[in-house]
Amino acid sequence: MAPCRPRTPQHKGKVEKGGVQYVKRNFLAGCDSAPLAQVNTQVRHWCVQVAGQRVHGTTQEKPMDRFTKTEKAQLQPLTDHPYELAAWKQAKVHRDGYIVFDRAYYSVPFRLVHQPVYLRDTGRHLRIYTQDHQLVATHTRAEEPGQRQTHPQHLPADKQAGVLWQRPECRHLAKQLDPATAHIVEGWLTDPVLERLPTARRLLRLENQVGAQRLEAACARAVRFGDPVYKTIRRILTQGLENQPDPAPAQPPRRPALCVRTRS
Repeated sequence: MAPCRPRTPQHKGKVEKGGVQYVKRNFLAGCDSAPLAQVNTQVRHWCVQVAGQRVHGTTQEKPMDRFTKTEKAQLQPLTDHPYELAAWKQAKVHRDGYIVFDRAYYSVPFRLVHQPVYLRDTGRHLRIYTQDHQLVATHTRAEEPGQRQTHPQHLPADKQAGVLWQRPECRHLAKQLDPATAHIVEGWLTDPVLERLPTARRLLRLENQVGAQRLEAACARAVRFGDPVYKTIRRILTQGLENQPDPAPAQPPRRPALCVRTRS
């Protein structure tokens, strides 16, 4: 087989002249506007009884005889599923280990961060290949923009467990800690506007770094100051402020005493 570029008939002149032109002049020339099913029946009969019985100019054999003797035995059975039409695209792996395709996110083995990869989209699945065409990931296509499709084994070992935590697991882990941590996590998970599940995972993973006691103290301090956000809690832990006494409230300035003068 010698593949040719699309829309370049001059690259396959023998096919265009001997095959396409023959069909146009000998079958299509006598066809009128008929339903597709009827035309398919007619062309099937024409291929076997007319085109297949002529003596071919190159092989000097009838095509049907050549097919029966040589080519039929070489045919392979059809697959159980139709051929997949695919679109290819090149992308770059972001520093978090994901690529972006059609406004959704798909995980890639973390060792490929910052490297270009090839994407093969079939409409139902997205396959990701390295530059040397090695398949490294297969994902089901996301159903909506912004959705993340993640294989935990693609992530670094220290992040794999956290990715598997869904809302029930996060609530359970938070309740095993103290009230301030559980209060903050519950508030994030019930946010009606923002998706806070990834933030809750990051907060709970801090226990492995600083311990449950320090994490609870930092969460309690953030609640007291009315700023229970992840950045604040992280900053409290980084600066070691979780056990520091709260600053005394500012005293209002003293007003000077009034001097009353009387007229004599």
